[in-house]
Amino acid sequence: MDIYIPELLKELLPKGLLAQCHAYHFEKGDYLFHQGKKPEYMFFIVSGEAVLTRTSSQGEPTILQRCKGCFVSEASLLVDAYHCDAIATHNGQAITLPIKSFRNSLTDSKFSTKWVQLLSKEIMRLRTQSERLGLKDIRSKLIHLIETEGKQGVLTLQSDFKSMASEIGVTHEALYRAIATLEKEGLLEKHPDSLEILKKK
Repeated sequence: MDIYIPELLKELLPKGLLAQCHAYHFEKGDYLFHQGKKPEYMFFIVSGEAVLTRTSSQGEPTILQRCKGCFVSEASLLVDAYHCDAIATHNGQAITLPIKSFRNSLTDSKFSTKWVQLLSKEIMRLRTQSERLGLKDIRSKLIHLIETEGKQGVLTLQSDFKSMASEIGVTHEALYRAIATLEKEGLLEKHPDSLEILKKK
């Protein structure tokens, strides 16, 4: 059966790995993998969303990363056990790749260079996310999100506002209020599938 493979993976993976891609459908609340388990597959989130979480000794979960349109298990490529849980927050589909085959393919210098480039971009994205979380007020975080994750001041919504609120570290009620305030001030326009920063007149 044919499966959809994003262009990013087509450009990244050697033919041998592309042939081992398999579709993996998940529902909201499903675990893609569990902390402490031996890594068997690499997961690439094609649609939907998954979060990496770790639970403290007091039972408090902490979201480490939100994953959409990217690999969710790259940190586990060369270790003996997953360092966290991966849980789906929305229904979606992933592509799985046998982790042993992935490791072996890194001996291909062309592929390993592309992989390092991809990881470098991910590090830059996480640094931008950390910068956003360090901002003090909600409106600054929201504007930062639109400017860095959107294109030309327009952020296409890939998930609901509850997920967006979690991504910038605020409650969804506070996010709704911030959006309403920015709209009232003429600085933001909310569309059915996007948020747009308006230029000051």
